[in-house]
Amino acid sequence: DLKACTACKLVKYCNRNCQITHRPQHKKACKKRAAELYDAALFKEHAPDECPICMLPLPLHDTHTGMTFRSCCGKSICDGCEYAMDESGAKGLCPFCKTPPASSDEEEVKRVMKLTEKGNAEAFFQLAGYYLQGIYGLPQDRAKANELYLKAGEHGCSEAYYNLGLMYSNGRGVAIDKKKAKHYYELAAMNGSILARYNLGMMEGEAGNHQRAMKHFIIPAKAGDDDSLDMVKYGYTEGHVTKEEYANTLREYQK
Repeated sequence: DLKACTACKLVKYCNRNCQITHRPQHKKACKKRAAELYDAALFKEHAPDECPICMLPLPLHDTHTGMTFRSCCGKSICDGCEYAMDESGAKGLCPFCKTPPASSDEEEVKRVMKLTEKGNAEAFFQLAGYYLQGIYGLPQDRAKANELYLKAGEHGCSEAYYNLGLMYSNGRGVAIDKKKAKHYYELAAMNGSILARYNLGMMEGEAGNHQRAMKHFIIPAKAGDDDSLDMVKYGYTEGHVTKEEYANTLREYQK
């Protein structure tokens, strides 16, 4: 019945009193190992999301055109498959489930809400956007939007955590809190958000943590992000990135 230390996983204890007694000796090593485990998760590279039909990578982040969220099935479809569907003579139908588009704003919202009941992360994200902008017949409500972004993030939507980071960074619906902003950017980066990763790189650079900043920039640059590659180039000229690191990043970017 031994239970491992939840922070570092290095030591196992027979009971709570045993752990409390050992804490003064273990504290330093525990904090060091916990930080190492956190960084391993934070700087892990993620494969890009793929279109469920053609299996090609979707755009790096949702500010780019190139994909459409379908409220019928909860899938994000690339524009190539959307175009192919239109060219086949079935214009407007969902390329994945062949369902016609919603006939009204009310129906669109009902579809999205139905998907949230099934735990669809993208549906929570879409609904949050509707409340944030006050569209599809819903009132503008930033507090509600933030609540839905949090749920979307908890269900695996990286861009929802990124948006929460923006909210706390800019004070939209919440008080400005840079510490919380960084926390949500890190959660977003752990789930694959390129935009959050870039923001973390900027924050670490401004704090003088140049090596950590470059580690953040290198990951999205390898995935094809132009802005991050520019920062890696800058880091190379300033001596924060080695010639080998820059060359490897450039090769992956060109792929």
